[in-house]
This record gives sequence, C-alpha cells and structure tokens, in this order.
Amino acid sequence: MRGRDNLDSRYLKYVVGSPWFSKYIQKITTGSLVPHISSKQIKEFSFELPPLTEQQKIAGVLSALDAKIELNNRINAELEAIAKTLYDYWFVQFDFPFDFAQGKLAANGKPYKSSGGKMVYNPILKREIPAGWESANVLKVANLLGGGTPVKANLEYWNGDIPFFTPSDSGSNIYSLKTEDYITQEGLKNSSTRLFPKNTVFVTARGSVGRLVLNAVPMAMNQSCYALRPKEGISYSYLFFLTKELIHHLEVKASGSVFNSIVSNDIEFTNLGIPVSGDLIESYAKVAEPLFEKMEINIKEKDRLEKLRDWLLPMLMNGQVTVTSAPSD
Repeated sequence: MRGRDNLDSRYLKYVVGSPWFSKYIQKITTGSLVPHISSKQIKEFSFELPPLTEQQKIAGVLSALDAKIELNNRINAELEAIAKTLYDYWFVQFDFPFDFAQGKLAANGKPYKSSGGKMVYNPILKREIPAGWESANVLKVANLLGGGTPVKANLEYWNGDIPFFTPSDSGSNIYSLKTEDYITQEGLKNSSTRLFPKNTVFVTARGSVGRLVLNAVPMAMNQSCYALRPKEGISYSYLFFLTKELIHHLEVKASGSVFNSIVSNDIEFTNLGIPVSGDLIESYAKVAEPLFEKMEINIKEKDRLEKLRDWLLPMLMNGQVTVTSAPSD
C-alpha cells in the first residue's frame, strides 16, 4: 500500500499495524482452507485521518521508538558475534593466548595452536586437540534437565505470572524475556516442569529443533525442550557456545536425513574437546559475560520500548495523546 498526497506513508504503516486494522482483518477474513482477503476489502477499511502535519508528528514518534528497537537488535547481534568469534578462536581453533616461556595461559600470550603448541591426537574425536584437553560430553560441565506441561484443561494452572517456555518462543534473540504462555504457582507445583533460574540454556528438542536461548528471567519449560545448567565454576557464556558446537555436530551427523528431534542420548553420547583445567573457561567468562550482560540489558530495554510503542500507537491515533513537535531524525 502507498500513501497519497494527504497521507504520510509512515503513518499508513502504523495504521496497518494498529489493533483496529487487525480486528478488521480477522472479521472479514474469508476462505475455508486458505483464509484470504481481497484488495477491495482492504480498500473498504476506514479510519480517522488527521491533518498531514499531525500524521507526520505521530509517525515520527513511533518511528523513533522503532529505530531504537532496531538499534538494540543490531547491537545485540554484534555483541553475540564478538562472543562467538572469541569462543571459536579459543575453543574450536585452539588459538587461546598462551605464554610458552611460563607454560601457562596469559592475556598477552601467543595463539596456542598457530604458534606450535603441543597437540595430541584423540581417537574418540578422531582429531588433534591441545595437550591437557579431553574428549567429553556437555554433561562434563553442565546438568541436563527436562520440562513438562501442566494439564491444559485445568484453568487454575494457566494465565499466571510464570513464563512458560516452549519451542515457539525461540527466536532470533539470544535471550528470552517473555513467552506466549504463562502458568500459575499451582501449575508449577502440579506438573513435572520446574522453575529454571536465569541464564539456563534452553535447547529446543522438537518443533524448531536445535535452537538455543538463555532465559533473562526465571522460567518454566515444557517437555519439547532440554535445559542445561552450568556446574559450579562453569560460565553460562561458555556453556551456551559449547552447546551451539554440540548442535552443529548433531546437524552434521544428521546430514542427508531429517534433523527433526534431539533426544538425551544425542547430548550424552556426543563428545567434544573440552579443557581439563577450568582456567581457560574462566578467562573466557571474564571477557564474554559482560557482553552477555549488555545483551540482557538491551533485550529488556527493547521490551520496554515495544510496550511503550504499542501503548502509544492507539492513544496517538485516536487523539488521546497529542504530539507538540516531531522528533528530529
């Protein structure tokens, strides 16, 4: 759709995104198998049209909020990429900083493998890993936990204040702050789910298989996911990318077949190269955890901005809130 001379195109975008347009579309949707609407029906939608200058002010406010939301998304993508690049450099390429004279890790050391660090062939992994590393599964550094679902028919178990994570809640963000469904304390107590503390790694095992999310707030989880909790002394930031490495191995293993589920045996019997000493993991955490903390702050700010935008949109369009001047771009 395109705006005319008396209709600001950005304002039109927010009209189409408004609750009134959504309700209109739901009301007129036709078709039994594949619901659809016609261009004629869209054209018949009517709405209040303020003067062009007022439209531009309203669109300016909402666009400014959207721009900040998108900026937070980009910053988080960059922060995640930095943390992953460092993980790959240290734990996949084995070029962690090492002082060969002292025989230990050092912030200003040389890259281990590229500088001739001792590598040892591991028959289980069928490749070389640094001396002092071992072949082990993720459960060497984490505890594996399952979830469950309260009885759907019992209304006392649902629409509470406890976020209930399912595969449909896994998106592009590294952190999950809110979910489609929420359960009550009664639902939590009377089911096999549990409340997972923040920074638990959720792995989707069915549906959208192999997606990873960290919970930004305590959450319950259904049985279509696994939860990995880092053991004492292990950073959630390291565990997150180690689990990503695990998922990559499972995807490669399933190459040529359908990767449609993950079972506990996949996690228990897939070995990876893991340092025996926790020093390298601790060094990684000192760099990575501040990045994760910034991502968490950004996702919470994004949520606040989205709520503000969604609250303002109808208020601005029905005239309950007015804009005195348009924000500068």
